[in-house]
Amino acid sequence: MTVPYWVQDAIFYQIFPDRFANGDPKNNPANVAEWGATPTLWNFMGGDLRGIIQKLDYLLDLGVNALYLNPIFLSPSNHRYNTSDYYKIDPKLGTRKDFDALLEAAHSNGMRVVIDGVFNHCSRGFFAFADLLENGEHSAYKDWFHVKGFPLNAYTNGDAENYLGWWNFKSLPKFNTDNPEVRQYILDIARYWMEAGADGWRLDVPNEIDDDVFWASFRQIVKSVNPDAYILGEIWEVDPRWVDDQHFDGLMHYPVRDALLETLNGQINATQFGDKVESLFDSYPQENVRAMYVPLGSHDTKRIHHKLGGDLDKIKLAFLFQFAYPGAPAIYYGDEVGVDGDKDPDCRRAFPWDSDEWQGDLRPWVQELVGLRKKIPAMRRGEYIRLLAEEKGYAFARKLGAEKVVVAVNLSENEERLRIPVDDLLKDGVELRSLLNHEKFGVRDGFIEVKLAAWSGVWLG
Repeated sequence: MTVPYWVQDAIFYQIFPDRFANGDPKNNPANVAEWGATPTLWNFMGGDLRGIIQKLDYLLDLGVNALYLNPIFLSPSNHRYNTSDYYKIDPKLGTRKDFDALLEAAHSNGMRVVIDGVFNHCSRGFFAFADLLENGEHSAYKDWFHVKGFPLNAYTNGDAENYLGWWNFKSLPKFNTDNPEVRQYILDIARYWMEAGADGWRLDVPNEIDDDVFWASFRQIVKSVNPDAYILGEIWEVDPRWVDDQHFDGLMHYPVRDALLETLNGQINATQFGDKVESLFDSYPQENVRAMYVPLGSHDTKRIHHKLGGDLDKIKLAFLFQFAYPGAPAIYYGDEVGVDGDKDPDCRRAFPWDSDEWQGDLRPWVQELVGLRKKIPAMRRGEYIRLLAEEKGYAFARKLGAEKVVVAVNLSENEERLRIPVDDLLKDGVELRSLLNHEKFGVRDGFIEVKLAAWSGVWLG
């Protein structure tokens, strides 16, 4: 299996389009909320595709070279996971011309764009379901869904009763993907947007379409248009089934985030943390490990700032580890400036473009890590070698040929001195520098000694 060559070099930035930037007020809905208003399940703040284009300089300055966009197709909701028309850009976000312009601007700056595919369910406004509501058992589309009886009761309060909805939501009727017409419809959409120039698909709840043959067909269609397209599955657990040449290139690697949050919140020690993040290497082929999408948060999770109690040292340490770990590190929009947020919809706040609202030196810190990762091939493609795992400290190396970087982290609330064995890696007398502050460290008797403040880390090269 060959995964796209570019993914292990990618720095992803996830954008929830309604909340990133408002580039064209003319497409605002009449009831647009004030930018920065408290997010609700139903309010729109006016973010759009033109806003992303206008802020590409911000993203390029940060070092981002890949975007993942939450759904952009016509939908009645601000999150757009209930699609009404898979062939139409939502007018609140702009037009097809705006999408084409975004692709052109991104591609001309060496940036790729991955879009969100929601193929397990649709909205009640989707043409086939609307036909079903109008025509009942006489509808030509009754086999497109899982209908248990008529008439369909789609708009009263309560769970879906006489048809299947995702998690029983009436607003999310589930497709019957056993129906050849439905399968072909979805595969045609996949082809259409790949031919439009998208660089891949992030697939929403793909495990709910529990059909290996379908996903093999999906992959074949996507890769036939663009062999370098990235297919990313939203699978929350460790599950090798979904990563191979019949399924996806990589998964949203939430288990790494889970381990980080557990250790930074004192639930597991540094040794247990090391065991957890290293065990993931045994679960997938190595090239797929490097094609994982490694997030600290997303539109479905509480913000990293929230989960770590606003502790900037811990947040910076989380980024330091994320950017040293195999896979494609992913920044959820605003995490790099310390945006806070509880569970959704609160984690979907508007981006604060007033830099006075940005937290501490978080953005320059992330920017520096991004730059170093891009400059040092070993951080992206090197093997991962454990050097030390004890209760409070953990260290590993990334090694590619003669290039070696030692990463050490203090996962405790006190200053710690770590004595890291490197005799298999470096000769005595070799001098390393901190890549972040240029402090010098020498190898003595097969060890490097580093003194680390609480909740801090270092990259030595």
